[in-house]
Amino acid sequence: MRVRRLSARVPGVTATENEGRRDVGCVDPSADPDDTRQSSRTFPHAADTLLKMSLILGYDPTTLRERVDLLEVGRRLDELGEMRSLDALSERAWLLKVTGRLDEAMDIANQALRLARFTGDRKDILRPRILRAQVLQYSAHFAEATAELTACIDEAHTQGWRALESVALQHRGKVAFDQALYEEALDDFTASVALREKLGASSDQLESTLIAVAVTESFIDEQRKRG
Repeated sequence: MRVRRLSARVPGVTATENEGRRDVGCVDPSADPDDTRQSSRTFPHAADTLLKMSLILGYDPTTLRERVDLLEVGRRLDELGEMRSLDALSERAWLLKVTGRLDEAMDIANQALRLARFTGDRKDILRPRILRAQVLQYSAHFAEATAELTACIDEAHTQGWRALESVALQHRGKVAFDQALYEEALDDFTASVALREKLGASSDQLESTLIAVAVTESFIDEQRKRG
């Protein structure tokens, strides 16, 4: 299945600022703010705050990683301080991840996972697992990140948690993209789009995933041209 391209918008991947800072994967701190819709019902936690604070300025067209407002990220980290709720820990881990403080991000993501296991249901546990896998990806631990995200995808699919499944698919696609496994990445990105469309996501809410599809297709086209 080929998902509609962003055509004219792809060159603006680095300039999504021209449309404001929006939903990014994914919403939920366990998946970075790329996802979502229904944040108050499906993901009733910190991601909402991230979106409202407009931390995401756009996406890097070569890495698909978020461009963030570092000043606002720093302010938000100060606000969170040493808060110990699952939402606060998840948000802190995401903020540390996008600023490259990966050792700290992993430590906080592990704390979030332990807390979720102690206090949460299975769905609550899945979110910090996805977040932890993102930190593994950023740390170039690709095999571990892929294995964890695959397990999350399988569990979410089995349980019928389609929004979380779409988030995990998008992030597994990013792990493949980082390794230049563009066909694999495209399969995951298109599957994520299909799930989000079934959930009724709008074009704006699909944008980050559609950008990933379009950029990946352009990389595949380049590879084919080079033979």
